[in-house]
Amino acid sequence: MVHNKILIVEDDQKISQIIQSELKKWNYQVQGINDFQNVLQEFAAFQPDLVLLDISLPYFNGYHWCQEIRKTSTVPVIFLSSANDKMNMLMAMNMGGDDFIGKPVDLEILTAKIQATFRRAYQFNETPQEMVYKAVKLNVLTGELFYKGQLVRLTPNETKIVAILFQHPEQAVSKETIMEKLWESEEFISKNTLTVNLTRLRKKLSASGLPVLIHTIKGVGYMLMMSDD
Repeated sequence: MVHNKILIVEDDQKISQIIQSELKKWNYQVQGINDFQNVLQEFAAFQPDLVLLDISLPYFNGYHWCQEIRKTSTVPVIFLSSANDKMNMLMAMNMGGDDFIGKPVDLEILTAKIQATFRRAYQFNETPQEMVYKAVKLNVLTGELFYKGQLVRLTPNETKIVAILFQHPEQAVSKETIMEKLWESEEFISKNTLTVNLTRLRKKLSASGLPVLIHTIKGVGYMLMMSDD
């Protein structure tokens, strides 16, 4: 399946048109939002494979729309914002974003990050489609985690984190290893961003009634481990 549909939620039409023109050169199918009161309707109609989402928007901000999208979809979301301070970056990740690009947007970095996000989200060449650890099963293609009849839907980043830990059960995996595999580069990412992703993932698993799966190994990283029933 080809994943190439990108929805741009950006109210500055000049910026939106520049991004659309650039992405069309890479053969992406691109659409900009027209009705900023009904972003979800246009999202549902277009069925994008990735969303570029500005934070400052008319009516509701990007954080609101990311949360709304996350209620029904795990499609990758890359935030765009001129407010590129650490607080906004962490907030974007905490609200369900997969990456963050500051404005003014560097088109080369944008296309590189989009390509990397598509690889992370939809290509698991070195990972089997299904992974099992004790009573927990992970489908890496659909981003679904199963445990005793419970189903947890994961975002692409969350799926990748869990898949990395599933590959090394009951072994400590360093933060650097996870960051390298997750973002393919540490250049634009910090350990705080990884921590935010892990915190959100743990809350989601706990809220779904799953036992504690991901443990922090102080000074090292994280470990997948679950006590036997």
